[in-house]
Amino acid sequence: MMRALPLLLALFITLPSNHALGAWPLKDSQGVELPSLAPMLESVNPAVVNIATYSQRRESNPLLSDPFFRRFFNLPPQEYGAPRKQQNSAGSGVIVDADEGIVMTNFHVIKGADEVEVALIDGRAFKAKVLGSDPELDVAILKVDADQLSQIPLADSSSLRVGDFVVAIGNPFGLGQTVTTGIVSALGRTGLGIEGYENFIQTDASINPGNSGGALVNLRGELVGINTAIIAPSGGNVGIGFAIPINMARASLEQILDSGKVERGQLGVGIQEITPDLREAFNLDNGQQGVLISGVSKGSAADEAGIEPGDVVVSVNGEATLSTGQLRSQVGMHRIGDTLTLGIIRDRREREIRVKVSKPDSLSRLSPTLHRLLEGVGFENAPDGRGLVVTQVAPDTPAAFSGLRPGDRIVGANRQAVKDLESLQRALALNPKAILFHIERKGQRFYLVLQ
Repeated sequence: MMRALPLLLALFITLPSNHALGAWPLKDSQGVELPSLAPMLESVNPAVVNIATYSQRRESNPLLSDPFFRRFFNLPPQEYGAPRKQQNSAGSGVIVDADEGIVMTNFHVIKGADEVEVALIDGRAFKAKVLGSDPELDVAILKVDADQLSQIPLADSSSLRVGDFVVAIGNPFGLGQTVTTGIVSALGRTGLGIEGYENFIQTDASINPGNSGGALVNLRGELVGINTAIIAPSGGNVGIGFAIPINMARASLEQILDSGKVERGQLGVGIQEITPDLREAFNLDNGQQGVLISGVSKGSAADEAGIEPGDVVVSVNGEATLSTGQLRSQVGMHRIGDTLTLGIIRDRREREIRVKVSKPDSLSRLSPTLHRLLEGVGFENAPDGRGLVVTQVAPDTPAAFSGLRPGDRIVGANRQAVKDLESLQRALALNPKAILFHIERKGQRFYLVLQ
């Protein structure tokens, strides 16, 4: 299964590395000890599954979809359109709870599927139920009714270090289960434009189509990540692969098992990267890393906790914060009501502030009745009072297809200035059939039509 991504980002797994063949000595026919991963893999492989999806779609001549054309030729509904065709795609998944039959995979593997089938290494296959998904993280949770399953224990991905050996397991090109090895090349990769929440493990995994949703394990056979994508500027693998840290995926798993959905809270701050000019302007040490607080919404959790514009966030719960994308992920993996400890720098002094993750304000859960074209879109007031910031855009909605993205700032609609929700509602009433948005994105302004 392939996805078109920036820089030809395709899907999945690792380059062989002779250096990864450590631990577990075995003996050859002469009694000489040889290193091997086989003992570990014998316990892990049965928990990695192949996933096949089936969907129905109707292909038809555009003329036959025209009601006037159908009326002219007196065509009843069942006589227009081509026969429904079945399609299937292959991916991978990981059993994380053998007793309950819980399987974790990528959302893009099962997206749009009418049926999902999970096949085990022992040849058994079962229909799976989709319990829920987290499209922004690209995680989906399935359930199969089966016994005698194996599972992979979940590791603490925050303990990973660059240089740690990892093993990737999946189903590349539908060939069947395949094992490859590599190392952790980098941690905390963000800004790739792959998912809404990014804090990837980078590995020299040779990731190929069909390995999406497969396992990235350490040498103890513990799950450290869910393999997701590679950068392939030349159309082939160049040894830069990405996996979702299992700590982030586990947070989504727990919410889906509890309520069938994932709800993310907010702190109520505006954030931006620290540039050299800003580092100098705020009198920060040369090389100081972190995320600058550019604004704080009045009455928000951050406001109540005492966070101020100009604060520099350098850590969340003791984990270093290096970019805005990483900060969003660090907050996003926590449930509403959780209390976070932010390490900040203010006036060149380090301090800690405890802040509670709060529910998004009412703007972030807009009703579709606001406008039919804004179904699945959430907004919040911009911290500086200039317009509305898009907080979420559900996939497969008119807004998503039109190119609206989370982080866009809406400064105008239907040629009217937008300052808050009330002004947006007035502007939308001017045209019930379409929306002309004036948008600010990464310092550039442009117009976007939803229709």
